[in-house]
Amino acid sequence: MTVRLPSSFAVRLSFATLLLAAFAFLVAPPPPAAAMDRVTGELFATRSEVYAPHGMVATSQPLATQAGLDVLKAGGSAVDAAIAANAVLGLVEPTGNGLGGDLFAIVWDAETKKLYGLNASGRSPMSLTLEEFERRGLDSIPPYGPLPVSVPGAADGWFELHGKFGKLPMSDVLAPAIGYARDGFPLSELIAFYWGLSVPRLSRFDGFAETFTIDGRAPEVGETFKNPALANTLETLARDGRDAFYKGEIARTIDRYMKQQGGFLSYDDLAAHRSEWVEPVSTSYRGYDVWELPPNGQGIAALQILNLLEPHDVASMGFGSADYIHLLVEAKKLAFADRAKFYADPDFAAAPVAELISKPYAEKRGEAIDMRRAARSVDAGNPALNEGDTIYLATADSAGNMVSLIQSNYRGMGSGMTPPGLGFILQDRGELFSLEPGHANVYEPGKRPFHTIIPAFVTKDGEPWLAFGVMGGATQPQAHVQVLVNVIDFGMNLQEAGDAPRIVHFGSTQPTGEVMDDGGTLHMESGIPYDTVRELMRRGHDVQPAVGPYGGYQAVARDLEHGSWIGASESRKDGHAAGY
Repeated sequence: MTVRLPSSFAVRLSFATLLLAAFAFLVAPPPPAAAMDRVTGELFATRSEVYAPHGMVATSQPLATQAGLDVLKAGGSAVDAAIAANAVLGLVEPTGNGLGGDLFAIVWDAETKKLYGLNASGRSPMSLTLEEFERRGLDSIPPYGPLPVSVPGAADGWFELHGKFGKLPMSDVLAPAIGYARDGFPLSELIAFYWGLSVPRLSRFDGFAETFTIDGRAPEVGETFKNPALANTLETLARDGRDAFYKGEIARTIDRYMKQQGGFLSYDDLAAHRSEWVEPVSTSYRGYDVWELPPNGQGIAALQILNLLEPHDVASMGFGSADYIHLLVEAKKLAFADRAKFYADPDFAAAPVAELISKPYAEKRGEAIDMRRAARSVDAGNPALNEGDTIYLATADSAGNMVSLIQSNYRGMGSGMTPPGLGFILQDRGELFSLEPGHANVYEPGKRPFHTIIPAFVTKDGEPWLAFGVMGGATQPQAHVQVLVNVIDFGMNLQEAGDAPRIVHFGSTQPTGEVMDDGGTLHMESGIPYDTVRELMRRGHDVQPAVGPYGGYQAVARDLEHGSWIGASESRKDGHAAGY
């Protein structure tokens, strides 16, 4: 029964409520200083940090977070929870990830007190050559269709992680995703928006509409969507293991489909795939050790930028100041020039990682920064991408294990190549190869492409502190730096550090090696004072209206004083952090 109050009473009630709220505001103590914008005095945080005693999961979709928590409560490890959450995300957020994509992870193992890095990215088809692109008259690899498809590494990444750190059987870990895939789930708002953008451009490819539309259209907000084909694929993996994907009928189905589409990815490419355990690399920033994975990813760009910032008194510059943003952008230009020249599959072109992330190299490179003027073009140093969607998640368990995991199709839902009966789309990560002969990232058969997706981790005095990441193509290393500077220099808490307005700089250099001479463009979210914008323009920055991607942030941290877990989640997405 609906009760309707007289309009005059409603007005009086509304006025009384506002009066009480105003009084409460006047008498309430002010929020912590960390929750205040240093320039405007406004609040940044959209919500509080999440605290929990036993475990924590932070993902970009609430159903995935709950799946990870359920696995933790059932006795699973942080890795089990991460795989469970990732599997659900591949179903409910196919606009950013899925079994057809790649995966990278950093794991803190409480037993050995050590960080482990996993590069689960796939390689290019052995039968596709640089000469084939030349024969077709292409100067870049197209974003959709069969040509940008590389081996999907996510499934192998799951089993590598599970074999080393898992506790529950894979059937239990994948059960939440299988259940939602078979029974259906209601679409959340932002995912429905991006799904709607993908359907018109990908429906021309065989298999896509049959798998990812309802009567030829994208599912709507709140509408139940089912993917029984994906449920069958996950059940096969849970029962038969990783070889069912790379050497079984799944691989044969992919092989047949790609041949029908004029593609090159083959059964032999899948059967030969392997992930690689790698040593994370780090730099120190004001007493914190920041860890990233080495190339073929772009993680060390964040370390290079931090090294360039460290000699400057960033805290006194203040958040949102012209000096801070100018310094950040100029440091980014230098790091990305090196990114364009050196970052590639180390099996084909070994980057001088130790030198690139060293303090002496940063000191030398930092001499090129002019605090009065924006650089128009920047060359790479001499040491002794931009569209993409991704998911990032972080987990922690009661034993103290932590996982920082990122997974992606590239370009949202990927290449559009949708093999029949499998329930997922193959990635188009191969688009990021260069076709310039001699370039470190030039296309070669059996080579891993340059990757934008990067997980991050921070330790303090040798103890694990923070697992975090920010999805969003070339935004990622820039956002990694901004989150850390927000916490370490500007004193923000974990949630506020992600909610604070971000800036992103595009251009100057491209991952394919192209060097621009226009200085690139600087985009800033609302919340940056106009005086700052005006001063940045005076220094020569091309400041453009706000456009994304500004990223999707998740974080899990250890409260080093009290021992509890802290979670934070991206307010720009359908994100959710929860613990128990």
